Amino acid sequence: MESQSNPSAAIANIDGLLAEMRPKLHRYCARMTGSVIDGEDVLQDALIKAVESFASSRAIGNPEGWLFRIAHNTALDFLRRRNRQEALPSGEEVDMIADPADTVANRQVASASLRTFMRLPVAQRSSVILMDVLGCSLREVCEVMDFSLPAVKAALHRGRAQLRELADQPDDMPHPKMSAAERDRLGAYVAHFNARDFDAIRAMIADDVRLDLVSKTRMNGKAEVSRYFGNYSKIHDWNLVPGLVEGHPAILVFDPNEPGSAPKYFMLLQWSADKVATIRDFRHAPYVIDGAEYLIG
Repeated sequence: MESQSNPSAAIANIDGLLAEMRPKLHRYCARMTGSVIDGEDVLQDALIKAVESFASSRAIGNPEGWLFRIAHNTALDFLRRRNRQEALPSGEEVDMIADPADTVANRQVASASLRTFMRLPVAQRSSVILMDVLGCSLREVCEVMDFSLPAVKAALHRGRAQLRELADQPDDMPHPKMSAAERDRLGAYVAHFNARDFDAIRAMIADDVRLDLVSKTRMNGKAEVSRYFGNYSKIHDWNLVPGLVEGHPAILVFDPNEPGSAPKYFMLLQWSADKVATIRDFRHAPYVIDGAEYLIG
C-alpha cells in the first residue's frame, strides 16, 4: 500500500482496511489478553496507532502484517501495564533456548479457551495464536514478533506441547455469580427493554450517561443516548437475557428468529448511584463474543 497524495482517499483506504481486518485482529488481541473485552480495548488502541502511523507512512508493502505488528506491540504494552512483574523475553533470549521445531501443526490448539492461552508465556502464546489460530506463515510470525526463525520455532514447539497438556486438565475454576443487587437492577433493565418500555429505561439512565456503540459511534448525555433506544424500538431481531460475560454482569442478546442459537452479541452496563452511567453495546462488533466465556441468568 502506497501513500496517497489525496488525504481523503488515504483515509478511505485505511478505514476500509481496518474494517476488514478488525475481527481477525480482535481474535489475536483477545487471546493475547485472555479477554474479549480487554481485547477490544487493545484493538481500539491499535487502530488509533495504525491511523496515526499511516498518515506518515510512505509505503506499506504488507498491510495485514503491518497491522498485526501494531496490534502485537499494543497487546504487549497492555500486558506490561497490567502486570509489571511479567517477563516479556526478547527475541535474543528466546533464541538462546531454541530447540528443534515441531513440524506437525496441531490444529487442536485453535479451540483452546482464552483462559488456557493466558497460561502460556507471552512468546509462546503469541506464536501459537498467530500460526495455529490465525493461519499465519512462519515468515509472517517472525515479522510480527520481530523474532528469528529458530526462536519462533522453539516458541511454537513449547507452546503447542503445553497447550496439549493443559487441554487434558479439568477446569476446576469456580463459576462467578452475580450478587442479588446486581441481578435485580440488571433484571429490571432487561425486563423494561424486552417490553419495549423505553420511557422506563430512560428513567434508569443518568443525565450524563455515556454510550459506546462499539465500532459505530459514541453518544453522551440522556438526550443524545435516547436516540439509541429509539433505534432499537424500530427493529425486532433482539431479545435480551441477563447473564455474565467473563465474570462481568452483562446482557446477552439473542435473535428471537433463531431459537436455540448462541447469543449474537452482548451489552455491558456500569452503574452510579443506581443509575446507568455507561452503556457498551457490541451490536456492530459481533466478533467480540467469539471465544467469550458466558453464563445465562
